[in-house]
Amino acid sequence: MDLDTVRTFVAAADAGQFQEAAAELAVTQQAVSKRIAALERNLGVRLFTRTPRGAELTIDGQAFLPHARELLRVAERAVASVRTGRRPLRVDMLASRSAASGLMRGFHRVYPEIELDVVMLFDIETAIAAIRSGAIDASFRAVAVPGRPLPEDIDSVRVLDEALQLLTGPAHALAGARSVTVAQLAGHRIWMPGIVPGTEWAAYYDDLVAEFGLTIEATGPNFGSDALLDTIADTPALATFMGEQTRLVWPAGHGLRRIPVTDPTPVYPHSLLWQRDNPHPALATLRTHLAATATGHDAAGTWTPSWTIPH
Repeated sequence: MDLDTVRTFVAAADAGQFQEAAAELAVTQQAVSKRIAALERNLGVRLFTRTPRGAELTIDGQAFLPHARELLRVAERAVASVRTGRRPLRVDMLASRSAASGLMRGFHRVYPEIELDVVMLFDIETAIAAIRSGAIDASFRAVAVPGRPLPEDIDSVRVLDEALQLLTGPAHALAGARSVTVAQLAGHRIWMPGIVPGTEWAAYYDDLVAEFGLTIEATGPNFGSDALLDTIADTPALATFMGEQTRLVWPAGHGLRRIPVTDPTPVYPHSLLWQRDNPHPALATLRTHLAATATGHDAAGTWTPSWTIPH
């Protein structure tokens, strides 16, 4: 059903005259008559009868009027749901306990009036496709994948360099250290189930291994962070890497240790990705907020792969 004809019908019903409806809609009286006639043909009934005073609704017109008003209200709600600035800002992050989640919580505290939808997509290719289709407005991603540059219509900015820490159980050989150097990690088994070949985080750890001769194992099923913490707590021979700003809680009896890694400190470079012509006003607000709170990048004494997202 043509909404213009429905809108014209409601205007004519409210005005009681086609001429006044034409003035309200900024069209000619002839156009109003043609639209009403088209709607009547579509419905198969007469909606108005002409009188010396103008146009009066028939019984069918009276029955149709409340439904016509509802049709226009539904159409307006449909448009408003996707109108720039009226729908929530949709942002993707890798995990709910990640540093990106902390960045978005900080943004929400400063701008509680901005509605947010947070989603969690698997990898950078999925995230980029969602950005380009309009399914999401922005995505936090750690690094790009070597040899697969970002599309020309996707912009990115580095927003956080997150230091890696070593997580050990209480019986691990390094558990008592206040900090460990990268060189001290050589020969120790670092267990990180869930690293998927071809993802941006797999590429990051591949480079970390190649640069420093570390042993990172991704064997076994990934049962999530709770199972990982249980295993690290009970297995003296295993440790894992954890982002400095990753939020985790474990039972007191686990006795887990989070130990800073130094000389150099490997940092995970989080970036925000978005489509260049995305007009959502809250996206600009988010970028400004992140720029004001961003940490320094490539600081002395830190390490990132050479192919990380440009900033």
